[in-house]
Amino acid sequence: MSKHCKTGLDDRCRDRDGEIRQKRGDTLVGTLRKTYGDDFAPGVRSDMRLDTLRDRMGASLSKILKGD
Repeated sequence: MSKHCKTGLDDRCRDRDGEIRQKRGDTLVGTLRKTYGDDFAPGVRSDMRLDTLRDRMGASLSKILKGD
């Protein structure tokens, strides 16, 4: 199955209105560690959901990655 979308930042697909799609909130931290490395969200369980991590850190995924 291939993606049929216009890619943008970090090869992510864009929504119909042109905005870059956000990572789904039900994505697990363990899955994100496979993409961003084992040092992503240290001290957080791998079965935590991204939306829970965002709520606890008060930041978006891109800000979490930057360490802001």
